[in-house]
Amino acid sequence: MAEDLTIITSADKEEQYRSLIPQIEALLYGETYLIANMANICAALKEQFRWLWVGFYLVKDGELVLAPFQGPVACTRIAKGKGVCGAAWEQAKTLIVPNVDEFPGHIACSSASRSEIVLPLFYNNEVVGVLDVDSENLAQFDNIDAKYLEQIIGLINFNE
Repeated sequence: MAEDLTIITSADKEEQYRSLIPQIEALLYGETYLIANMANICAALKEQFRWLWVGFYLVKDGELVLAPFQGPVACTRIAKGKGVCGAAWEQAKTLIVPNVDEFPGHIACSSASRSEIVLPLFYNNEVVGVLDVDSENLAQFDNIDAKYLEQIIGLINFNE
C-alpha cells in the first residue's frame, strides 16, 4: 500500500477528519506492532492539521513515558496528575485546554504551545497512555476534535 495521504485543507474540520480516518485505518490495516501504528497516527494527524505537537505517552512503572510523536522535543516522563497529560490520565477523561497558561500546573515542554487536547487510551478499562496534541493557537481544540480523535485512538489495537 502507498503511504501517501490525501490531505484536504479546503474543507471544514469535520470533513478533514472524515477524509483522514479511512486513510489511518488503511495505514493500520494488517500491522500489529503498536509503536509503528502510533507513529503513523501521529504523522497522519500532524500532516493533516499542522499542529505544533502530536504524540503519545504510555504508562510505564507508574509514569507517563514518551512514545511516538511528531514535533519539537518533548518531556520524557510525566507523573500522574501533573500537567494536562497527567490530569487526563488521573481523571480518565479527555481534557480540552483553550489556554495552557491558565491550566494549573501546566508542564511547558514547548513555550510555543498555547492550547492542548489530551485523550486517555484505554485497555481492559484502564488508562494505558494518552494522546497529546498541542497547538500554537489559543482555543484550537473543541468537541469536534475530541469526537474524531477518540475515534482514531479507538483504532489502536493493544491486544497484539
